[in-house]
Amino acid sequence: METLFFQVQHCPLFKDIKEERFTALMQTINYHVDNVKKNHIIAHEDDDCTSIGIILEGNIEVKKIYPSGKSITIAQLGQGKLFGEVILFSDKNKYPSTVMASTKAKILFMTKDSFSEICHQETSIMTNLLNILSKKILVLNNQLKSLSYESIRQKISNFLIQQYQKQNSPYLTLDVTRQKMAEILGVPRPSLSRELVNMKEDGLIDFHKNTVKILNLLALEEALYQDK
Repeated sequence: METLFFQVQHCPLFKDIKEERFTALMQTINYHVDNVKKNHIIAHEDDDCTSIGIILEGNIEVKKIYPSGKSITIAQLGQGKLFGEVILFSDKNKYPSTVMASTKAKILFMTKDSFSEICHQETSIMTNLLNILSKKILVLNNQLKSLSYESIRQKISNFLIQQYQKQNSPYLTLDVTRQKMAEILGVPRPSLSRELVNMKEDGLIDFHKNTVKILNLLALEEALYQDK
């Protein structure tokens, strides 16, 4: 239990919960921890969602996979992140997308009844959950905004502006590959690369491997309101 408590320290769901209290709570419910391999499918689209998942180690991806084989990465989740918490309490508790491990991962699963029980025993966990859901709504709002942009330049500009706000610097370190960035933006990988080169030639940005320097922030902002 001590190891489990150490692993959930990265999870905001248990923010400010002391080890003794955490141990007492977990002893009253049923849960299990799964070790999964890279590329393991944790849940397929339309599978029933019966548990909330907490990532103890590794990373997972939420992906929309189309019949053609094309896939779009909707979210990338790392240590301490949750999945299934929104679907679990909905009327239609089925996964809307595929959840898979992008690395080896260790995941804690709690059923709906077990999770409800610890929320009942410790109301601060419910408060923490509401905070997590609020932040997810803001992220979803940004994703919907990105989908509203039509041109690849607009999508890239919006992505870089978000990274600028997050990192508070024009010198950006991207934690995703070009392929992952293309999936996040919903554009073909070659088209993304061509437009990045075009933006570099136009003096908006400079880049090398996974670093990007914003040279003209105003031009990036103006690109969001231009029809292309």
